[in-house]
Amino acid sequence: MKILPGKPYPLGATWDGLGVNFAIFSENATKVELCLFDTPESTKESMRIELPEYSNQVWHVYLKDIRPGQCYGYRLYGPYEPDVGLRFNPNKLVSDPYAKSIARDLKWNPSLFGYTIGHKEKDLSFDGRDSAPYAPLCAVVDESFSWGNDTRPNTPWHQTIIYEAHPRGMTIKHPEIPEQMRGTYAGVASDPIVRHLKSMGVTAIELLPIHHRVDNQNLVEAGLNNYWGYNTLSFFAPDLRYSPYNGATEAVREFKMMVRGLHAAGIEVILDVVYNHTAEGNHLGPTLSFRGIDNTCYYRTMIDDFRYYMDYTGCGNTLNMVHPRVLQMLMDSLRYWVLEMHVDGFRFDLASALARELFDVDKLSAFFDVIQQDPVISQVKLIAEPWDLGLGGYQVGNFPVLWTEWNGKYRDTMRQFWRGDPGQVGQLATRLAGSSDLYAHNGRSPHASINFVTCHDGFTMRDLVSYNNKHNLANLEDNRDGESHNMSWNCGTEGQTTDVDVFVVRLRQRRNFMATLMLSLGVPMISGGDEVGRTQMGNNNAYCQDNEVSWTDWHLTETEHDFLSFVRKLAAIRKSHPVLQRRKFFKRQPGSGRNKDILWLKLDAKEMDEDDWKEIELRQLAVLFDSAHTDEVDEDGNPVGGGTLLALFNAYWKDSTFVLPPHPTEKYSRLLSTVNKTWKLLLETTASLGPGCWEIGSEYKVSARSVALLELSEKERH
Repeated sequence: MKILPGKPYPLGATWDGLGVNFAIFSENATKVELCLFDTPESTKESMRIELPEYSNQVWHVYLKDIRPGQCYGYRLYGPYEPDVGLRFNPNKLVSDPYAKSIARDLKWNPSLFGYTIGHKEKDLSFDGRDSAPYAPLCAVVDESFSWGNDTRPNTPWHQTIIYEAHPRGMTIKHPEIPEQMRGTYAGVASDPIVRHLKSMGVTAIELLPIHHRVDNQNLVEAGLNNYWGYNTLSFFAPDLRYSPYNGATEAVREFKMMVRGLHAAGIEVILDVVYNHTAEGNHLGPTLSFRGIDNTCYYRTMIDDFRYYMDYTGCGNTLNMVHPRVLQMLMDSLRYWVLEMHVDGFRFDLASALARELFDVDKLSAFFDVIQQDPVISQVKLIAEPWDLGLGGYQVGNFPVLWTEWNGKYRDTMRQFWRGDPGQVGQLATRLAGSSDLYAHNGRSPHASINFVTCHDGFTMRDLVSYNNKHNLANLEDNRDGESHNMSWNCGTEGQTTDVDVFVVRLRQRRNFMATLMLSLGVPMISGGDEVGRTQMGNNNAYCQDNEVSWTDWHLTETEHDFLSFVRKLAAIRKSHPVLQRRKFFKRQPGSGRNKDILWLKLDAKEMDEDDWKEIELRQLAVLFDSAHTDEVDEDGNPVGGGTLLALFNAYWKDSTFVLPPHPTEKYSRLLSTVNKTWKLLLETTASLGPGCWEIGSEYKVSARSVALLELSEKERH
């Protein structure tokens, strides 16, 4: 085989139609060997090639006779001095950080560790066993693909509805999906799933991590796995476990076909990405990739002891975003998924960890600066999980422009309000109106708030109203894992029950959560399966449960069919009323008299005053959304119209009677209002009621713990 110098860019294994250029960054290695394997099952390399060139801290070579599908890995030579952060061990086969495909999963074995397990010096010892029979293998990819007329939906943020889902859990039990497609990328884009998403008005599916992951050793030994996928090994390779076909590079093609299919249906694809840590864990973890390539470059080590890692993630390590090559890898990965794989956006797990320059979260960090200036990444949807586990890591409302955020304060407010906690009405109003207290100060819009009540992490919506306490024994951690402060309410009985009264309250609470979510300014996010009553039986940390605990059951009872219909109705109402999809915050200026675009009303239809907001025992609120005074225009410059809505919220445990107000522009012309207008009921969360109309100024009884939504309409003429 003829060995040519090759080029230091691009990093990774790049096939140009004639051969493959291999390039890998390592600042401190003294020698690098490329190891070629005949098949993904091979336990020993068929050839080792010392990379002949070293340019700008990149080792590289060009091999003319290599083709797509070729399996490979690397061995890096250098000092093994863990006490100063250097952990080179050429006996350990390591994965290419830029690999576009992982051809096989690892098999846990002591040889995967750079040190000898059980040695009295722990990770200061050196292990000489070869890890090649057990290590993951990379594969060269042919990136060509027929995208046809694929077009990005480019749904505006204010019209977006997100559905968060696990590609396997969503599809594995769906009876209408062909069996071979269940649990796969193809299943996600199958007709039954697309029809379901479209029926709920979903415009974007947010997939839990699909970057190739590693199943933690302790989970494998316990018969579990890292189901959620927050344990990334490769930031460029789609997880091969969601591809049903054999072949080292099939997962890449399958992923592209999924994106193409979803785009054809007008659905955007958002990836949950985990750039804050890797699967290698802490200083006692295995040597699989970054640790063996250049530990002190890729990871943040303790300033006073390079042997140990800074851990802002709770997963043992934190990627070193201060290093330019690591920051480059993140940006190269993001651009790859946008340009080559056609995804439409990203949700950044524990995003605060990415923004830490030294210890503090820095809004002006290099991470934000680079994304702000990037012509590709700055144009896609960017969602932050705005916290990490370090000191000062809770940063809801503090991310810069371009970014949206999972609004943890929205989640907490909705849970507390509907649980009946005191003093929540003011917070409810703020969250319904788009959380301007969090996002208006730096020029962001209501869509900066990703509104959610539940997500993959925590109780499902059904469990939120069925359990006061977590029930995580199936995770085999003695119920120590998972969040204990859930702000949930079991409605009187813990867990499953045959009590009809409890069942009715639980169903109503679920309707309340969904209704409030869809009536709030901002971007609603539905947690996959909530719309069909998915339960994890009280497990609020099902990260390791790749089984019936986590999977969506699509065999719906009559009750769940009705609930799904209710969610679909809510989505249709949201879509047909522009006042619920505003691009700007409500004006609601003091002293604006009849020109307010939103009114907060008491039971007697009078406006809330300062003292009313301080009433700690108040659990009822009426909200009038008025489109008549909007200053918004559509893309053609025409005023955005739409009806006037009245939402009545009653979190009290008894029925409450509201007086139905006049239209705000007609409040001083009671006669005109009474003659021409009427309030038409759109929905109630107590039951599926038929249409009905109520006179302005009349009383309307809202049942205990429920929501009613009415629209101001012209009276019918007979």
